[in-house]
Amino acid sequence: MRLTILGGGGFRVPLVYHALLGDRGSGRITNVVLYDTDTSRLSAITAVLRQQAADAVDAPVVTATTDLDEALRGADFVFSAIRVGGLAGRTVDERVALDLGVLGQETVGAGGIAYGLRTLPVAVQVAQRIAAVAPEAWVINFTNPAGMVTEAMIPYLGDRVIGICDSPSGLGRRAALALGVDPATAFYDYAGLNHLGWLRGLRSGGVDRLPELLESTDALASFEEGRLFGVEWLRSLGSIPNEYLHYYYFARETLAAVQAVPQTRGAFLLEQQSAFYAKTGQQPEQALELWQQTRAERESTYMVESRAVADAGERDERDMAAGGYEQVALSLMRAIAHNERASLILNVRNRGVLHQLDDDAVIEIPCTVDANGAVPRTVSQLTDHQAGLVCSVKAVERATIEAAATGSRSTALRAFAWHPLVDSVTVAHRLLDTYATELSGLGQFRH
Repeated sequence: MRLTILGGGGFRVPLVYHALLGDRGSGRITNVVLYDTDTSRLSAITAVLRQQAADAVDAPVVTATTDLDEALRGADFVFSAIRVGGLAGRTVDERVALDLGVLGQETVGAGGIAYGLRTLPVAVQVAQRIAAVAPEAWVINFTNPAGMVTEAMIPYLGDRVIGICDSPSGLGRRAALALGVDPATAFYDYAGLNHLGWLRGLRSGGVDRLPELLESTDALASFEEGRLFGVEWLRSLGSIPNEYLHYYYFARETLAAVQAVPQTRGAFLLEQQSAFYAKTGQQPEQALELWQQTRAERESTYMVESRAVADAGERDERDMAAGGYEQVALSLMRAIAHNERASLILNVRNRGVLHQLDDDAVIEIPCTVDANGAVPRTVSQLTDHQAGLVCSVKAVERATIEAAATGSRSTALRAFAWHPLVDSVTVAHRLLDTYATELSGLGQFRH
């Protein structure tokens, strides 16, 4: 089988390839095509993959191209992880918002809207080319904002495009281990939007074990989300939020923490990865070692400001050990390719599962996956609090999709003004104008 990776020069591509090297089953991926518009990044990542495969038996063959149609022809699966505007765009997303006194995280709040406005036109073009060149391919979307981008691609690809994220599965795994439950046997009653969901139940042996977890101070303090949100707040909620909800529940404190550091997350990654790609170009024989060193630093500093606000300490090695989106992607591909039923938390159309949203709204929810694709499973309904936040952010997502498609300034303004983390229409005006000016050379920012 052939896998095409869009954004093939991206820093995290070796994680996907490593997962493929570990897949020794029949009918596995045998050819990987890397597509990117940046030849230097393609060369660097190709060197890393070549060294990863050095001691592997029958490793997937890797080729690279800057021609999109060439990359897509014959693909069985397409993994989309593009970043329009690169990390330079992300630094603008973050800095403009912070300068105006609101959070500007990559996918949350004003920064996520700006990212969406320049990414969605490209994602739609990609979807159109896939539909024309590889209509039988299954598309796994990791391009952020993942839920929003997946929803924008569905009109062209239907249910053959599925969005993934590693946050929900990581949360479920950590919660299960805190209870002494095998994560592979548990069912996670999880629902919401991408980067905006809650674990409301954890069933094992026919029993919901989440109340037991919420009662145990020691168990809650043993994993990332327990330390991030605090025992008292989790008990008040009666659920465990996705880590990204820290930006909503502790918005003021997180904003102050981010403003106090010398550089934003995007600026840190831009500096770090620029150094990696430059060094790899000079020392290609050290590509894998350089990548491993850079990745370790990247992972240890993830969401560092939020952890500082919560006094959560450094990330636990156990919280990073099980693999992330690459394992979700591999499990999804195997389930479809081999008709092996799997239960995964994915971004798919609602289809009536959550009553507050229409059938076509893309939500993040447990799904049963087989050769026919992903079908959402029945979960408990959202509480009033959860539904209010989800519906509010879904309205923002849809306004962003419409603004990116039409170029309507008024629609883009609504997207910024409606977001719960933007507290003023005046600020929304300023955000829109400043982003449009500063991002004009970094992608198709439309307004």
